[in-house]
Amino acid sequence: MTVKPVAKSDCGKLAALHARCFPSGWPAAEIARLISETGVIALKAGDDEPTGFILVRRVADEAEILTLAVDPEHRRHGHARALLTSASEILIASGTLKFFLEVSGGNTAAISLYSLAGFSQAGRRRAYYSDGSDALVMEKTLAQ
Repeated sequence: MTVKPVAKSDCGKLAALHARCFPSGWPAAEIARLISETGVIALKAGDDEPTGFILVRRVADEAEILTLAVDPEHRRHGHARALLTSASEILIASGTLKFFLEVSGGNTAAISLYSLAGFSQAGRRRAYYSDGSDALVMEKTLAQ
């Protein structure tokens, strides 16, 4: 499994993947808009077809995960960890000091993944998601 930059031609496949992962998947046009923004890092995992992707927005010396999606059929095979590691390496090389994300408080698998990757809870946003669940704000200090 390889990790490489997302191309505009990937946006349709990434939108379909995102829809399989989240109740309100992002359309291809939104993904295309995001990957064209200054400061956005867009990486995909997979050899032939994308099995997962991450979008990260970097501003000054901080970055935030906008989304991390791995096809349900490919979960627990290291794809999310590889995407997180690759994004972190790019951020460290660019001088980023803090890495943030929000995750549903009920998503124990994702919370475990992020905790193992060095993120810790920094806050909580009550009833943040459309289903009423809280968002945990997690952060990681990147080594320089």
